[in-house]
Amino acid sequence: MVNPNVQGKKYPETSPYLVGREKIREFANAVFSTNPVNLDVFAAQAAGYTDLVAPPTFAVVIQERSLHSVLADPEADIDFSRVVHGDQRFIANRAIVAGDELTSVLTVASVKSLGAHSMITFNTEIFDTNKELVSTAISTLVVRGGE
Repeated sequence: MVNPNVQGKKYPETSPYLVGREKIREFANAVFSTNPVNLDVFAAQAAGYTDLVAPPTFAVVIQERSLHSVLADPEADIDFSRVVHGDQRFIANRAIVAGDELTSVLTVASVKSLGAHSMITFNTEIFDTNKELVSTAISTLVVRGGE
C-alpha cells in the first residue's frame, strides 16, 4: 500500500538532460512517427525550428528521470514489482527540440486507495535552461495490493 502521506510531496529537480538528434530519431522510430520534423534537420528548419523536433510523447524520457526519485523513496513505499501503468498525458507548452537542456520536478498529485490497490498520480513539470515550462507529464500508476 502506497503511503498516502506523500500526496503533495515535491521531489528535487533532476540534473539536466541534453536532448540529442539521435535520441529524437530513435524515439520517433520507436513510436512509428513519419513526421519529417522528427527525422530530418532540414525539414525541421524549413518548418521554423532550430533543429529536430521531438514527438510530443518524448517528454516521458525526461519524466522517467523524476520517477526514479519517487520510486526509490522509502517514504512512498511503492513496490515497483506490483506496478501497472494506468494513464499518461502530456501538456506541451512548446516543442522539445534537439539541443534543449531539460530538467524536471515531480510532485505527487494524489494517492488513492481502491480496496487493496493504490493509485498514485504524478505531475512532472519539465523546464528548459531559462526555467520556462516546456511540458507537463501527468501519469498514474496502479500499485496492486497483496495477495
